[in-house]
Amino acid sequence: MAIYKFKITFEDFDDVVREIDIKSNQTFEDLHKAIHKSTGYNSEKSSSFYVSTDNWLKGDEIAYLPSERKKDRVVLMENSKLSGFIEDPHQKFYYTYNFDRPYDFHVELIKIILDADPHIEYPFLAKSLGEAPKIMEQNSPQSVDPRGATASASEFDFLNEMNFVPEDTDELEAMGEMGINEEEHDDDEVAEDGDEFGDEFSDSETYEDDTHKDDY
Repeated sequence: MAIYKFKITFEDFDDVVREIDIKSNQTFEDLHKAIHKSTGYNSEKSSSFYVSTDNWLKGDEIAYLPSERKKDRVVLMENSKLSGFIEDPHQKFYYTYNFDRPYDFHVELIKIILDADPHIEYPFLAKSLGEAPKIMEQNSPQSVDPRGATASASEFDFLNEMNFVPEDTDELEAMGEMGINEEEHDDDEVAEDGDEFGDEFSDSETYEDDTHKDDY
């Protein structure tokens, strides 16, 4: 019985690597569950392998828990043996886990071992590097932009502390304008005060000139 050694990497996290040894007559469902035994993710999520080219272009889809509209167009992982889809000693599969909040993986056959080790239970995690990224669950706190965009709640903490509501926007703008006008008003007052002092000094200089005239 031949053993396939697959290298599995996250598409966006190159430093996270898994190598899994699995029997050629085991199924894609076995590989799917072995991957998530190694990542710690819940394997009971709609996911798919795609037979791929060397450039990771997707071909035939092999699905787990497919949606109703896809059921008639895909083969199922539990019915698909790995050996039936290996056409190249370096066969590649593009793999998407959890279509609700997807992670994409590259799965590549890197070695074929001719004889199974009788002391190993397959699938077998042969190598594990890096910690799988945390998955944001659907119940995680989020703030929803009224235009449809989502953002993390922490980004709006400063508004929450002010008990901010969208209707306050006009008020804040009006306050800002008032603040600017008040500053301008203060500047005018300072200028007027300066004029008063200037007048006082002008009067004193005139008084001194008149005093000296009397002496002569």
